[in-house]
Amino acid sequence: MQTSFEHFAVASMMGQPDTPPRANGSLCFHQPWERQAFGLAVALARDGHFEWEDFRQALIAEIAAWEASHSRDDPGWDYYECWLNALEAVTRANVLPQIPAASSMLSSSDSAL
Repeated sequence: MQTSFEHFAVASMMGQPDTPPRANGSLCFHQPWERQAFGLAVALARDGHFEWEDFRQALIAEIAAWEASHSRDDPGWDYYECWLNALEAVTRANVLPQIPAASSMLSSSDSAL
């Protein structure tokens, strides 16, 4: 059963470049981590850690980057790999800076690069 935010999140993606895989009208997950990554993104956005639209735009960018560097029939396509990369990007930009210990770790790891 979906909450109203989950319904909003999924409905906002329908017919768009970031539409999640579906089977028989339901969201389709092939591995447990895919369901967990999906739920984590929805929960973090619902709880105000980032805007859902910011996540969607990051996901669309990830999908476009993958498509630009691969052929359309590449068997390596994985929607939820793009999802996870987008989640990592928005989490790094919006959630981790809110955590003091994470902010200092990010600063030291960025300067090490």
